Amino acid sequence: MSISILEACRKRKRRPKIYGFHTFADSGCPISPAGPFRDNVRMFLRECAQLEDYNLDGMPIWCTLLVHETLSFVVPLYTIEEDVRSSNQRSCDQCRSTGWSKHFLSKRKYHVIIPIVGDWNRPLEVGIFDLHTHLLHGLIHSNGFGHLLCINGIEGGSNYLSGREIMDLWDRICTNLRVRKITVEDVSKKKSMDLRLLHGVAYGHPWFGRWGYKFSRGSFGVTEQNYNRAIEILSSLELDTIIRDFSGTDRCREIKQIFRCYRDMSETQLITLRDILRFMLTVKSCASIRTKSVMATAATPPFTSKPSPQMALRKKSLMKDKSTKCRRFSTVIATMDSRWSRKRLESAADVIVNALKENNAKNIGHGGMSRQDVRDAARMHIGDTGLLDYVLKAMHNVIFESHIVHRAVNPTTRLLEYTIRELNKGVEVNESEQEVLEEPLSPGPLEHGTDIYREIAYLYVNVLLNYPAESGLVSLASQAVLDSKHFVKNWPFRDEAEQLLTYVCQVMPNFLDVEAKLTWKLAPGELVMVPLHAPLLELKRRAEFALRETYCIMENLVITEVENMEEMEDEEVLFGVIESGSEVWFRGTGIDPESELRFEGGDDSWLVKCECGAEDDDGERMVACDICEVWQHTRCHGIEDSEIVPPLFVCQGCCTSLAPLRTESAFKFESIEDHLLLPPAMEFGEELTFMERYIDQ
Repeated sequence: MSISILEACRKRKRRPKIYGFHTFADSGCPISPAGPFRDNVRMFLRECAQLEDYNLDGMPIWCTLLVHETLSFVVPLYTIEEDVRSSNQRSCDQCRSTGWSKHFLSKRKYHVIIPIVGDWNRPLEVGIFDLHTHLLHGLIHSNGFGHLLCINGIEGGSNYLSGREIMDLWDRICTNLRVRKITVEDVSKKKSMDLRLLHGVAYGHPWFGRWGYKFSRGSFGVTEQNYNRAIEILSSLELDTIIRDFSGTDRCREIKQIFRCYRDMSETQLITLRDILRFMLTVKSCASIRTKSVMATAATPPFTSKPSPQMALRKKSLMKDKSTKCRRFSTVIATMDSRWSRKRLESAADVIVNALKENNAKNIGHGGMSRQDVRDAARMHIGDTGLLDYVLKAMHNVIFESHIVHRAVNPTTRLLEYTIRELNKGVEVNESEQEVLEEPLSPGPLEHGTDIYREIAYLYVNVLLNYPAESGLVSLASQAVLDSKHFVKNWPFRDEAEQLLTYVCQVMPNFLDVEAKLTWKLAPGELVMVPLHAPLLELKRRAEFALRETYCIMENLVITEVENMEEMEDEEVLFGVIESGSEVWFRGTGIDPESELRFEGGDDSWLVKCECGAEDDDGERMVACDICEVWQHTRCHGIEDSEIVPPLFVCQGCCTSLAPLRTESAFKFESIEDHLLLPPAMEFGEELTFMERYIDQ
């Protein structure tokens, strides 16, 4: 339920400040901070937020109220300050998987949250950081580096705010507060399609790329060069080439009709896969804007209206017609985003169908089985209840082998029941049209161009995910894009203050302290501002204060000297000696090398060296060799995410050293780089020839 302006004001002891949702955090609205993030966020909380009268496990909470200018409802924007030293979760998993594990541990984290609509009127509760249902959840460390943890628009549970509106707000807040870098793990989907692949092919960048997010690091050894080359290969696929490669398959006719429809609709020539996907998304976007405009003028939140009797009858009729359609189970699971393999899903379906057949035999074809009865019968053979629930959810008007499974509510018991009957007993099913007419991702019997997302999804599944095996290059490119989840936006340093000098201050380990132990790449420096005619001593003092305030390991830091300025006296003026915007390196004492509060990635020293080329934690599932203790991806060793890691795992290198193979395997592993980094001048047809030569070898 949305909050009206009147309700929002009644719940506050003092009259709260309310800002416009679409203008909040614009330049100068309501504040114009010019310092580093650690100072700007405090100004933001002081000027733009109201401290709540309760806390969250000792963490203070501030709330900023934003009113939607068009629909006049109020959105609560919460900011929670987490003290890392007293937190249950000191290290940062996001820093570890994005390559920032060796950043010094910041003293504070700031969580920016817009809860799901149903929680707008409720106090925040413990465990809120672990939820993925928030409309917005961003985390920013006090050094200005942060992560966008989740964003949910209309399809993610937001009744009124689109994902683009929420993302615009987040980007304005980050810009206004002068954050330095923000990462995001892009796992966003639309109609079961991964947007990083769909938008990557259509626009050359992920959905977050609209706001400047770019490739940060790939999983499974995928580099930025691999990623860019993969995008180029997929987006440059010519439509005529696709039709030729699909000739002889049952999907060729449908793909050809979709291409023809949108080529006729477009005023410009559509040649490549990028051309047609971008055009289809543009057409869909225009249709969505028109729909939202009608909704906005017709109703206000919560958008409830009573349908007319004619409309109710029409919907009832459509529902009745729809219930008579059937789909093959193999078609259903092909479109499902499942963590179980196809083989396990089919095995579970087989057990369920056998249970229904046994029930039919006992009751002579009459009466169904309740969902609980089916589940209990299937559990005699399969112990994974999550798998059974997942398959049961999909078993509705489904053809499995020679039987049809139906699901309906029993009007007497009010329980969900499953029934089964033979495929051609009392019902006629057109086998030739089954995959085209009934498949949920295909356009079906509708006229092409009327259900654009179904047609986009059809191209996504068949062209991008299931390209004919003869051209393995397309499959490799698609997998490379799907394995590239981590993106980052960088806010460049701005030296705008005329009466201030700004320096990036970094501490070099003192030779007598921890230099021998700090052998990794140093963490980024801190921004420090001093007056135009400040002496060197003032820079030392402010840098020392800033580093102490920001990082746990530097709480007792004492700066002793400035690198390359050892001869300069503390009273000498900086102006004219060190240019504003320069990096300044300090040496100091007081850093505790044994502190548990050193790094964002924690104290665990993982050694990662996988056959895919990965040499660092990329957030994917891994297993450690019980002999050499080196971590490697489970996927690279054929262990699916749904499978349990073996209690004893020995990597290939250790196996070879313990028991050398008599004959060397004819298969030589090569990374995806060997496939995707082709000569720049090579044409797409030549790339296929290159792939064929590789397979022949």
